Amino acid sequence: MRKPSRLIALLIAAMLCAVAQAQPLSFTDARGLPTLAPLVNDVTPAVVNISVVTRAPMENNPLFRDPFFRRFFGIPEQQQQREQAAGSGVIVDAARGYVITNNHVIKDAERMIVTLKDRRQFTAKLVGTDPGTDIAVLQIEGSGLSALKIGDSDNLQVGDYVLAIGNPFGIGQTVTSGIVSALGRSGLNIEGYEDFIQTDASINPGNSGGALVNLRGELIGINTAIIGPSGGNVGIGFAVPANMARAVMNQIVRYGEVRRGRLGIEMADLTQELAKKLGVSSLEGAVIAVVQAASPAEKSGIREGDVVTALNGRVIRNAAELRARLGLTAIGEEVDMRINRSGSLRNVRTRIAPPDVSTGEGLAIPQLPGMRVIEIQRGSPLFQRLQGGGLVVSAVEQNSAAWVAGFRPGDIIYAVNRRRMNTATELQAALRGAQSYAVGLLRGDFNLTIMLR
Repeated sequence: MRKPSRLIALLIAAMLCAVAQAQPLSFTDARGLPTLAPLVNDVTPAVVNISVVTRAPMENNPLFRDPFFRRFFGIPEQQQQREQAAGSGVIVDAARGYVITNNHVIKDAERMIVTLKDRRQFTAKLVGTDPGTDIAVLQIEGSGLSALKIGDSDNLQVGDYVLAIGNPFGIGQTVTSGIVSALGRSGLNIEGYEDFIQTDASINPGNSGGALVNLRGELIGINTAIIGPSGGNVGIGFAVPANMARAVMNQIVRYGEVRRGRLGIEMADLTQELAKKLGVSSLEGAVIAVVQAASPAEKSGIREGDVVTALNGRVIRNAAELRARLGLTAIGEEVDMRINRSGSLRNVRTRIAPPDVSTGEGLAIPQLPGMRVIEIQRGSPLFQRLQGGGLVVSAVEQNSAAWVAGFRPGDIIYAVNRRRMNTATELQAALRGAQSYAVGLLRGDFNLTIMLR
């Protein structure tokens, strides 16, 4: 057997040193060779395979469930073939049998079968889902379950070593390794609340819902998505941070759903030009673009142009991160926001309020069902950045016509067919007056065009 090269040996040694103080497991085998096998053996029993049984597409149509329709067209009465799909999940509470997975893994499932590493199988009960973060919570009843401890994903750094565990392509439990490639990834049009961990640990179809684990054996992410040709792995995978998954699970277990409240702000990313105008020296943070009248934000003294740099003591890198963290804060809970106002730092404390049903968090656009917008007022930092008006997309209902078209919360609409849009009335008129539309919008630092027909 060939001996490992000096470079490989050094890399393995660095991985082991990183956890030597915190991890009681041995990282050498009987021959003294470096190995992660003890860590893998410790964590993999908590990672499960999830098979779902769904109706075939024909059976979802109410016409095909009508006996008269079946007889008239000669469709057999017997039950149609069911479809099965495979994904992964993570047991996070052995006593109560809670399993975290992705919403898209169990969506439209009639029955869910959880298979453990020891091949025991359980029919799972759906506790609840949150499409906005693509997280779902299942529950199984069984003895001798193993659970993964949930780590603090806010402590992750780019370059930390991680393991991805799941069931790629349905071939069986598989472990891959890599590093954290980036943090706070957003703007990928995958979910409504995006604050992804990016990793080069191989993630393939079937890994969805599986575990991203640090070298302490802690769950620090739920594997969710990949970027690659034909759905294959090219070293760009994404995981929902464990802190986000835990917050979602806590609300689902308590309420059966995530109850999102209202602060009454719309936010945007900082650019160099905008930072210079606002008198701030860093591009990290989220600039407040809109403060709604009589909202908790307005009452607490938050102003348009304020830059939020931290929430409850946690650094805020961009608008997507602030949106995601606020979206997981329970109604009635107080939040402490660190504000940079023209170079002066201050703390603002405010409380998350129930959604304002009267305003619906913005104005509805009938031509794009499921979407609401807020008009950008003169004097707003966004008004200056756009050199004119526009509309902030304040809400998009999951799987609505607007969602399918590609609109996401936080998008800034400024034109339709190259005509400037300043108000919701102008936007509705423009969408009524043509057979096809090119909607110009700003998402973060990027200009995008969404084609509608």
